[in-house]
Amino acid sequence: MASNSGFLDTLLTSPSTERYRVGFSLLFLLGVFIVVGQISEGLPNSMLLMAAAVIGGYMAINIGANDVANNVGPAVGSGALTLGSAVVIAAIFEAGGALIAGGDVVSTIKGGIIAADRLDDAQTFVWLMTAALLAGALWLNLATWMGAPVSTTHSIVGGVLGAGIAAGGWAIADWAVMGKIVASWVISPVMGGVLAALFLYALKRTVLYRDNLVASARTFVPWLVAIMAWAFGTYLMVKGVKKVIKVDFMEATLVGLGLAAVIFVAMRALVSRRAATMENSSAGVNELFTWPMIFAAALLSFAHGANDVANAIGPLAAINDALSAGAVVTSAAIPLWVMLVGALGLAVGLMLFGPRLIKTVGSEITELDKTRAFCVALSAALTVIIASQLGLPVSSTHIAVGGVFGVGFLREYLKSNYATQLHGIMDSHDDAERERLRPFLDDFRNASVEEMERLLQRAKKKKQVPLSKKERKRLKKIYREEMVKRSHLTRIVAAWIITVPASALMAATLFFTIRGLLI
Repeated sequence: MASNSGFLDTLLTSPSTERYRVGFSLLFLLGVFIVVGQISEGLPNSMLLMAAAVIGGYMAINIGANDVANNVGPAVGSGALTLGSAVVIAAIFEAGGALIAGGDVVSTIKGGIIAADRLDDAQTFVWLMTAALLAGALWLNLATWMGAPVSTTHSIVGGVLGAGIAAGGWAIADWAVMGKIVASWVISPVMGGVLAALFLYALKRTVLYRDNLVASARTFVPWLVAIMAWAFGTYLMVKGVKKVIKVDFMEATLVGLGLAAVIFVAMRALVSRRAATMENSSAGVNELFTWPMIFAAALLSFAHGANDVANAIGPLAAINDALSAGAVVTSAAIPLWVMLVGALGLAVGLMLFGPRLIKTVGSEITELDKTRAFCVALSAALTVIIASQLGLPVSSTHIAVGGVFGVGFLREYLKSNYATQLHGIMDSHDDAERERLRPFLDDFRNASVEEMERLLQRAKKKKQVPLSKKERKRLKKIYREEMVKRSHLTRIVAAWIITVPASALMAATLFFTIRGLLI
């Protein structure tokens, strides 16, 4: 099993297989072109529809490659799932979410950011949506190549905005809606980061900082996982299956509470059974979160497929309806072939090109174990629930990545704070005991944050830990180690900021190019 997993991981990430992965994606797009050609045979402008279908498939591939990493990255980085297992699970649940809960009708003017009635004719509308779709896909492709997880919704929003302005002038845009989208650049990551950090801190205080971790885990872990079950149950009802089952927020909350009650009973039995053999350490507690993380990755992928497939198939469905009816449409029925292009494209993109960003989110920004990854996943679900009830526009990508940054910065703060405490202890003691306490320094230097907390507590009780000035400086240097890679922070934030303007500029350029070629 391990060797098969290792083989699959290598197959998905090795530079030597990249040309095969690119080739397979091109075969998929060629298949889309041929199948849609058969479906649209005899229809006017069938060639334009075939080209639009290929672009829609290309957009779906890039959504799978870039956006899905946020759902499974923490699970992979924490070791709850191998990369190969995560890719397979996410591909199945992404495609399932798109097909089962993707909806029969979608809004084609994403977010209501332009007024379609200002357009002159259906032909202009088709050019606009084609340019927007291609621009969003190209930007996502570039961001994936740079290793920057960005919002696919913002990418298509920028595309529609840029092509819309090119087609109908500046007055066509709804700048109030755009203001909300800009606000989400700050709202999403901050909410995700703060909630993830708060949950991690609560988990540390209630379980990981206790001397008897096993007893603490028996008391608190079932409650924490039950909260997660409520959040995901509510999240799926509010966002994941809203196009299949219509429920209000109160009904969704009750479904979540029912699921939470079942999970609480199951987790309490599981933790009690494992308590007898569980290691009294953070590693032992970590293992309790393996299955919650696997389920979180699957459910986040399902909800993502149900929601974000519209970024690929919405414009494609609009083009299909506009070519068929000869009129501008603001909402479009989704033919089965359009839904299949989106669902299969998501799965293909995830499996072929998703591993790069899965590794970025899961392990390259900051080190994640299962408890930290659990807090990121819980934060993602709760932030979406809170934001949807407050009417705030948020990006699932920004939330998840913000959560990863949040737990990383909390770890940095705690280490720095513990260093300060240690220096305070050392200042009040004599230098005579340095040699006797040198083993303590070695233990402290190599300890995790949780172990440092316990070492400090013991040091305070025993009134010891005097060290030399040189050793103190050395300790301070150790604590300046960055637990969040600043290079990733800078690159990702920069990509977030320029996503809308970059895709808008691309879309405007493509609109003029397409119009020039087809007139």
